[in-house]
Formats: sequence, structure tokens, C-alpha cells
Amino acid sequence: MKNRFLSSAFAAVVALPFLAHVAGATEASPAPITWTECGTEFKGECAAIEVPIDWAKPGGEKFKLAIGRLPALDQKKRIGVLFAGAGGPGLSGIDRYITGRRIADDSPLRQYFDIVSFDPRGVSRSHEVRCSSELLDKPRWEVPKTEAQFQALKNLNAAIAADCRKHTGPLFDHVDTASAVRDIDAVRTALGEKQISFYGSSYGTMLGQQYAELFPRQIRASVLDSNVDHSISSAYEYLRTTAEELERSLGEFAGWCARTAACALNGRDVVAVWDGLHSRAVAGTLVDPDSGSVVRPESLRGNLDAWMYTPSRDWFTLAAYLAKLDGTKGAQSAAVTAPAEQTRQNSHQAIWCSDFRWNVSSFAEFDAHVKRVEREAAPHAKLSPFWTDVGWCLGWTGPVNNPQHQLKIKHVPPVLVTTSRFDVAAPLSWNLAVHRQIPGSVLLHYDGAGHGQRANSKCAWKHMTDYLITLSPPPPNTHCPAEYPTAPARVSDFAEAER
Repeated sequence: MKNRFLSSAFAAVVALPFLAHVAGATEASPAPITWTECGTEFKGECAAIEVPIDWAKPGGEKFKLAIGRLPALDQKKRIGVLFAGAGGPGLSGIDRYITGRRIADDSPLRQYFDIVSFDPRGVSRSHEVRCSSELLDKPRWEVPKTEAQFQALKNLNAAIAADCRKHTGPLFDHVDTASAVRDIDAVRTALGEKQISFYGSSYGTMLGQQYAELFPRQIRASVLDSNVDHSISSAYEYLRTTAEELERSLGEFAGWCARTAACALNGRDVVAVWDGLHSRAVAGTLVDPDSGSVVRPESLRGNLDAWMYTPSRDWFTLAAYLAKLDGTKGAQSAAVTAPAEQTRQNSHQAIWCSDFRWNVSSFAEFDAHVKRVEREAAPHAKLSPFWTDVGWCLGWTGPVNNPQHQLKIKHVPPVLVTTSRFDVAAPLSWNLAVHRQIPGSVLLHYDGAGHGQRANSKCAWKHMTDYLITLSPPPPNTHCPAEYPTAPARVSDFAEAER
């Protein structure tokens, strides 16, 4: 795909701050960072550094970027900094990697690296994007079925963008991934490190990909786990690939259930059960027997998608949930309490719609995309919940400072790209595309389902860990076998997937 999205304005935003920032990093000594203890169950070190709101104006207004650190447990073995990029977008890296332990204390990585992360600009402690709860609570999860519903969604997106800008201030216009990547390099400079190693999962891979574009010589090693493909410019292709992956994952789940005696739907045609439940949801007759509430098709598909992330934890739960709805077995329901705040964070939509522009001209075009996807790509699973990644950006009035483009990466060490065979949040096709866009990258396959090989494959995580420490990647196209549960897991038996 040609870089038709890289306008001269975008190129200027990329190039000028890059030169200014690199020059500043090499000529000036970083100010000392004041670390303080943070965390409750797990302790880490937290601090804040000042970075420009707009990297095109490095001398302009600044905000405080929250960062966190876990010092290497064995300082004699210390290699350097491993920067961990969280998923989302909109998730806190500090909560996950510093005061949480997505990289466990018994991992060899903790011996050799200072684990460093941040809350990206617009997220949590780093001046989070705030928006009216009243607007965010308006109906926007249901796929538009009419021209009026489509226009209402676009109008709501526009109203949310204006409201978020009002409550957030100037930073709202600069929460794109390219700006966050410059923040990462500002952290590197503040730490006094010539290079960093990088680990990113899910949206965190976009941080890693674009860091490699802008700061290739500052990378010692990089692992990109479950990749988002930022080169997808077609709304149809985005809808198709996410729905197709949900369809494929449903088939994999059905096969696992047929082989697993402890599955609540063992001995039944799981896909047929799903088809029946989805038809009832579309008709408005599917009722949760625990709560008595009607289950909408978007909610049903949302649960299917969410429970595909970590099979070791969730596939038994998914089977019990479907069996309960089908009237076979009972299961517990979780109560949902509406937030009482007048405003709340909306970082995901603000960041995502700063990075993706979808050229959907009309409801007729959008509806044709949806019907084609459900007819050809996902006749059982239907539309993925990730349709909102397209739908919620239609009518959005925030700037798209970092639009889709093919990666242009040179002068980086081998980047380890890891993918699973069935991943509802980062389809296999996305990972293959990212691999093709990064010269010299090494592809590592997990032959099972799930999102994030750190959480789903001990084999893949060992390869990732070994590479980060030794700089020796596994042979290209190494495969790790599926690791599926045969009995329900305890909470302590799995690592939580990145979202």
C-alpha cells in the first residue's frame, strides 16, 4: 500500500520534533528523577517527568507524564531498561507492569532489567482524557441498522469529541501514538540510557513499531506480542479481519469443547448452540435466567469475544455461560453498577481516533460492509465487537495526527514478532502484515487461541524472555504447540492477557 496518508503536514510533525528531540537528548544532561514508592499489593517506584503537549513545539506548554520502575533484582547482572508498553489503547502501564506484575518477580527478566513503563499521555495519571458521563452513557454499542441510527452515531461521536476537548484541554489534540512514542524516548533520555529493550503487547505493539520507525538506533531488542496492523486503511478490511478471527476462534473453541469432557457443552454441537442463541438474541427473546434481562446480540458477541482472550482461564466459563443461556446448566451473573461520576475517562476512543481515519461516506456503504462481512467472513460469529474501532471514529472531530501508514523501519536489530493462530483482538493476518513491514524481523507462532502469548504460551514466553536477555531470537517461523486446559484453572494458574 502506498503512503498516501502521509501528508506533508504529517511528515513535518514526524520529522521536525524528531530532529529537535534527538539533538536535545545528545547535548543536554537529563535532570535527575525523584522516585517515590507506589503500589499496594505490589510495590514499585513512581515519578513524573515534564514533556511537551505538542512535540512540534518542544518549548511550549508541558504536562506531567507518569512513569514507573522496578529496579533489576540483581544489579550485578543488570543489562539495562526493559520498557513495557501496555495495551488498550487507554490502559495504564504502571498499573500493569509496575504496581501490578504482568512480568512476574520470578521471571529471569526481573533479574536482568529495570522494568520501566508509563501511563501514556491522556491515560490515567498522565492527564487522562475526561468526558461527560452523560454522553458516554448514550446508546452507541448497537450496530446501526438504519440511516437515522447511523447519523445519530456520527453526531454522538462529534459531540463526545467536543466535550472531551472541553474537559481535557489542549492535550486532547495530541494523544496520538506518534506523540506517545516521543514520550518514551524522553523517558529513555531522562533515565540516562543510550538504548532500551522493548516489550509491547496488543496496542503496545503500535508503540513498539513506531518507536522503531522514529528511534531505531535507540533499540537494543524488541518483542512485539500480538500485533495491531496500523497499515489497514480500509474499513471493510478492518471489519472483515476482526469478524473472521472471531469466527475462526469460535470454531477452535467448539473443537476444544468436543475433546474436553469437563466442558459444559461437551457432546453437543457448540456452533449450532451458538447459532440458536444468537438468533434468539437478534429476535429479542434471549433472556439471562439469573438476571431476567434480555441479552442483546452485541452483548452476546461481546462476551464470546472477551472469553477468547485467555482460554486457560475463560473457556470453561464461556461454555457454562452458553449452556446457562441455552437452559442446560446454571452459572453466576455479575452485577453492573453505573458510574456516578459526572465525567470519566475516554482515553481509548480519543487515542484510537487520533491514529485511524476511516473513509466511510454513507450509511449505505457501512451497511454493505457489515452485511458482506456477516455473509462471507463470519456467518456464525457475525460482527466482531471491534466494529466500534471503526464506528466510533465516524464523525469524530478530533485531529488524526497519526493516520494509517506502512511502516518504514531501518537500522533496527532483529524484532521478534509473536502471533497466535487464533486471536480475536490481533488477527493472524495483522501479525503477518507487521512481520512483512519490519525488515529482518523474526516470526514466532503460537499454534493455539488467545490474545498475548505472554499469558497463553509458556513456550512462546520462554523464547521471548531468552531473546530479550541474550539477543538470540528463535529460528524464523518457530512454532509453539497449543496449551489448552483440560480442567478449570485456578486464578493463580494463569497470567492475565493484555487488552
